[in-house]
Amino acid sequence: MQFKHVTLDLDGSVAVLRLDHQEVMNAVSLDMLGGLADALDAIEEQKDEVRCVVLTGAGRAFCTGANLQGRNNQSKKTKAGVTLETGFHPFLRRISNLHCPIVTAVNGPAAGAGMSFALLGDMILCARSSYFLQAFRRIGLVPDCGSTWLLPRLIGKARSVELSLMGERLPAEKALEWGLINRVYDDGVLMEEAMKLARDLASGPTVALSLIRKLYWDSPENSFEDQLNLEFQCQLRAGDTQDFREGVGAFLEKRPAQFKGK
Repeated sequence: MQFKHVTLDLDGSVAVLRLDHQEVMNAVSLDMLGGLADALDAIEEQKDEVRCVVLTGAGRAFCTGANLQGRNNQSKKTKAGVTLETGFHPFLRRISNLHCPIVTAVNGPAAGAGMSFALLGDMILCARSSYFLQAFRRIGLVPDCGSTWLLPRLIGKARSVELSLMGERLPAEKALEWGLINRVYDDGVLMEEAMKLARDLASGPTVALSLIRKLYWDSPENSFEDQLNLEFQCQLRAGDTQDFREGVGAFLEKRPAQFKGK
């Protein structure tokens, strides 16, 4: 399926969502954000079939941040930041609340907003040649798209501030060393490995996996007592699924579980 600067392909129970505006290295425009919204609508319409999403970029980049082309030629300037709440934030919120796991396959540069998009993955896989960049200081802006929330929780305050103040590239290998991402692969096999991982997740207990996502998204802001209560609520819901009954049955019968995502 083709949307504005976005493509969506269904491979069994895996949806592959590609940022696809290669002329600008997949920089994000309002048109692309509209395309992403439409693609997520399509995924939600098939949520019973789609049990994992792979987010990647077309061509040689993952995403190089906001599309600034033509900004200086606009007759009526939009204040920097206005599109955050109207365009970027709705997409970020929808991704964080998605019903199934997300694998991000970072196939090239992930800068600015693109870095935040990459870090939204539950599993973050990178091509060896890829890199991350907090590019905002280069154009006189501050980090956005949730990066000041995500980065300190992933790599600590010191490294987060350094990335943002200095605006230096963070290569994939160093990002792995810091614990920012999960795995690094040679460029030629990145998508093969991402799809292999996505199919494994898609064959799992989808309701439980979505609740695991929720637990870890909510955990940083919760007290210990709050988190215990959330675990209790999520476990009640997971324990009421067909997949839980199948998992227990498979364990007792010493056979592989056949989860249906229900």
